Amino acid sequence: MKYICLGYYDPEKHASMTEDERNAMVDECFEFDDHLRMNGHFAAGEALQPRESGLSLYWKNGKVATTDGPYAETKEQLGGILVLEARDMNHAIQLMSQHPSLKYGTLFEIRPAGDLSEMMRASEQRRRRRTSR
Repeated sequence: MKYICLGYYDPEKHASMTEDERNAMVDECFEFDDHLRMNGHFAAGEALQPRESGLSLYWKNGKVATTDGPYAETKEQLGGILVLEARDMNHAIQLMSQHPSLKYGTLFEIRPAGDLSEMMRASEQRRRRRTSR
C-alpha cells in the first residue's frame, strides 16, 4: 500500500544550521532514501521550492482565483513529499521513524494514499455514456 509522507520543517532552524550541519543532514537523508529504494519502499519523492514560490488556487464568485504562497500560514513549511510502499500504517511509521531528518526537527505527516480506481472506472463509464448519445 502507498503512503504519502509530507515533510515539514522550520526554515529559521534550517537557516541557523552551519553548512557542515546541513550537508550532514542532506547526506544522511539521501542515504536513507537509497536504503528505502533498495528495499522496495521508495515509490517517489520530491523536494519543494520555498513556499514563497508557490500559490494557492481556489474557486471564488464563480471563477478561479489565486493567492500567493500557501493556503495556511504556519511557522513550519512543507518541504517535500515521499511516496512510501508499506504493508500498513504501522509499517509506514516504523520506516519513517528511522528518517534522519527527524533529529533535525522535521515533522512527517503520514497518510494512506486513496485508491481511486473504482471511482475512476465509474466516471469513465458515465463519460462514455454521455459522449455516445
